Amino acid sequence: MNIVLTGFMGSGKSAVGAELAKKLGFEFVDTDETVEKASGVKISEIFALYGEETFRNMEFEAVAAAAEKDNAVIATGGGAVLNAQNIINLKRNGIIIYLKASPEIIYARIKNETHRPLLKLADPLSEIKKLLSARKDAYEKYDFSFDAGEGSPREIAQKIALDSGVKKMLEEKI
Repeated sequence: MNIVLTGFMGSGKSAVGAELAKKLGFEFVDTDETVEKASGVKISEIFALYGEETFRNMEFEAVAAAAEKDNAVIATGGGAVLNAQNIINLKRNGIIIYLKASPEIIYARIKNETHRPLLKLADPLSEIKKLLSARKDAYEKYDFSFDAGEGSPREIAQKIALDSGVKKMLEEKI
């Protein structure tokens, strides 16, 4: 059984995922890192050189491979939820958790990063709000949702690990 973390960029999927995997003794898989290792280039370069469609195809392959694992915490890219087949693959052997944070917190976390295509726009905060709104239904239909806007990655991972609903689902699916 896997735990899958989804949410918008900057919501803490990678940082919380690494902490959660350590706490549970699970393998940690970051699908964005998988894409970068497989391609040999950063995601921002994939977008610039080949476009979003190429990236989404590579992401699909990374998600499919991660979904085949067992006892893993999987951090997906923020847009992975846009592909229904990704979710089908991940749900087969996983609990999907949405990490949510406000647009303002997300922007504050990522505003100084140079590798995010979204930040190359004139008004990134407006784009974050627009994309969060467009993805709201996709993000909120999963097994659990945790507020990742406050607290350290370790504290958020602790909340997830101690949540009785998460524990129960893990036990039922093992």
